[in-house]
Amino acid sequence: MSASRRTPAALAMTFSLSSVAVLAACTPGPATAPAGSSGSSEATAPAGGGSASPTVDVSATYRTTLATAAGPLRTALDGLAKSRSMKSLDQRLERAQNAASDAVEGLSAATPPPDVTAEHTDYLAALRGLEGDLGTLRDGVAGHDLCAPSAVLARLGKAGGFGEVRSAGGDLAAKGDYPADVAKLRTPKERSRRLANGAFVRRGPQGGLGRLTVKNGGRFDTVLSVVRGKSAVTRFYIRKNKSVTVTGVPDGTYKVYYTSGADWENGSRLFTRDCVFKRFDKPLSFRTVRGTTMIRRTIWTISLQSVLGGNATSSEVDPDEFPR
Repeated sequence: MSASRRTPAALAMTFSLSSVAVLAACTPGPATAPAGSSGSSEATAPAGGGSASPTVDVSATYRTTLATAAGPLRTALDGLAKSRSMKSLDQRLERAQNAASDAVEGLSAATPPPDVTAEHTDYLAALRGLEGDLGTLRDGVAGHDLCAPSAVLARLGKAGGFGEVRSAGGDLAAKGDYPADVAKLRTPKERSRRLANGAFVRRGPQGGLGRLTVKNGGRFDTVLSVVRGKSAVTRFYIRKNKSVTVTGVPDGTYKVYYTSGADWENGSRLFTRDCVFKRFDKPLSFRTVRGTTMIRRTIWTISLQSVLGGNATSSEVDPDEFPR
């Protein structure tokens, strides 16, 4: 597996079995006397001479343009943390990227007041950078380099465009209360959280005599899920280069799923970066046979690493369909 786009080929892993988310300005024309009438009309010039013309408040017009451009972008960025699935996360990133593109387009055609021309130029450049950063983050989600909102926000916080938008927006606001601050959301620091080896994410029923040993020889920590039906019965954590044995497994046939990656997040029950979602193609059956003089139980051993001649193949699973 690589730490970027890890779409490994189906691993040959070993199972071993033994028994015991406009200002329109109108300037009126001169009055015209009705046909057939007599008399005269006299136009009176405004005091001071000259002709009347409308006055356009450039600052107010620019302020309105900024609000129209910045409002949707601010809302879209704030919504990233509300994603509840990887599909939703990609959709919200796309919405934010489109909002940044719309803001660039709208402000490119705007005429800023003369005293903020430089700030406007900087702000526009920062928005273009942010648009590119959001596209990069979408690529990261698609490639499973980024797998949760916290990871996306942490990476966004380190992106150049986001910091430049925050700085340039602050400069604009300071020159006349212009609503350009779209980068208000808090971005966490990137973390690498781990559970203890053998820790249960979910502890299922016990009472059986079955035993399951999992050896993790891969490059990343793993959470393995023992599933009956559509729900995980038991989920436990195996650190890289470690092994875990679970006892008391009740008799039955189980599907086995696993997810690997970096930075385990208890709230979402996912690795937030470099995530892989797989299912072993072969289910595991546990059976206890009781005789008059002995009891035979099932013991399975799974190796989470490529093994020459291994007898366990696995398949990719949609992250949003992964049992938790």
